[in-house]
Amino acid sequence: MVETAGGGPQDGAAEVLDRPLPDGVRRRVVQIVADGFGGLTVTELPAQLRQYARFTPNRRAKFAGNAMAAALESDPVFRQRIGERFREAQPELAGALDSGSPPPAADPLDVAAAAYVLRPPGWVKLVTAAGEEAQRADAERADEESRAELERLRAELARARDHTRSETERLRAELESAKKESESLHRKLRSALSDVKRGEAALRKLRGEMDAVRAEGHAQVSAAESESRRLKARLGETEAALEAARRAAREGRSVEDMRVRLLLDTVLDAAQGLRRELALPPVSVRPAETVDAVEPGRMTPKDIAARALSEDDPAILDQLLALPQAHLVVDGYNVTKTGYPQMPLEKQRLRLLGQLAQLAAQTGAEVTCVFDGAELAAPVLLAPPRGVRVLFSKPGVTADELIRQLVRAEPPGRPVIVASTDREVADGVARAGARPVASAVLLRRFSRG
Repeated sequence: MVETAGGGPQDGAAEVLDRPLPDGVRRRVVQIVADGFGGLTVTELPAQLRQYARFTPNRRAKFAGNAMAAALESDPVFRQRIGERFREAQPELAGALDSGSPPPAADPLDVAAAAYVLRPPGWVKLVTAAGEEAQRADAERADEESRAELERLRAELARARDHTRSETERLRAELESAKKESESLHRKLRSALSDVKRGEAALRKLRGEMDAVRAEGHAQVSAAESESRRLKARLGETEAALEAARRAAREGRSVEDMRVRLLLDTVLDAAQGLRRELALPPVSVRPAETVDAVEPGRMTPKDIAARALSEDDPAILDQLLALPQAHLVVDGYNVTKTGYPQMPLEKQRLRLLGQLAQLAAQTGAEVTCVFDGAELAAPVLLAPPRGVRVLFSKPGVTADELIRQLVRAEPPGRPVIVASTDREVADGVARAGARPVASAVLLRRFSRG
């Protein structure tokens, strides 16, 4: 036997509701659970309701209504805890239900919802009575609405009848006016028919005149065609005479000269066709330049890396840039955010490009500066300084990937130096044959002047 907050036995626990809970009672029950929800700790709540612990009572009633109703029906301990919160909130109604005499002035739905939660003896009758009372109230309300609707329809019918009478009178007046207008139109039609007959007579006269003009035109065309045939015959005779003259001139040339010229034209056409077919470029590389060897006095990035210099010494960068055809690729934002991150991006770019222009002028090396352009809403308006190539990555491509593409585009053996502190970039370009240096080394080289 479960003890209630008041200490008495809960005799109504064995009673079972043999019909669905009325909608009105169910809404009041969900509201009681939502209001008492906040007075419980998370551990006191059923597992399926703990996710709604931080909701307000109205949100709990809206989003967790079904879950709370199911937990209240299936979990007696949870129902007892909600009942205790309800007794604290409404002790008078709870006491009246425990005594078996609910207040007569109370809302039947509130009484039934409280009885469903507290489960006093006879709670099933209270819930059933509340459902029947709600049905009677709904029926009375529907009856009132039906009577009001009937009165409204009667009023609309009266207005419709009045409107029909006035509309009928208006249509009769319009009919009389239409009859008078029809008679006037009939008179105008008879007048128009007579005009049409006169127009048809004039049209027949014009057709006769047109036939005469057409016959005269045909005669003139026939005369022009015969004159054209005569001129074409004269033109044919003239062309035949001209062709005969040309043939006589060709026959007067030397046969040997014609054969030599024909042979020469054939050879020239064959040579031009062979040149177009092969599409050979101009010779810019000599065979001796294709042999792989080490020229005297030349150093490679690996030779410089093997020297006994610290990795942070700017002299390493000077030695690398002194190599023939050296190409310096700079991870722009990586360098600027290492050296002067407090400046706006625009000023960071301008400062770095100015320093790179000085370095390119001093060393003569090819310099390419790469910025991340994936997040740009529009192209950056920037005039690259002399000796520095400026590139922004396309949407969907990072600056790191663009740097790796630049390194892969270089031929094997060319000295390529990449300035970046990003370890992933450094490892990637090193595998591709480039020499990575830290951004701090480049910044110290700038400060040295």
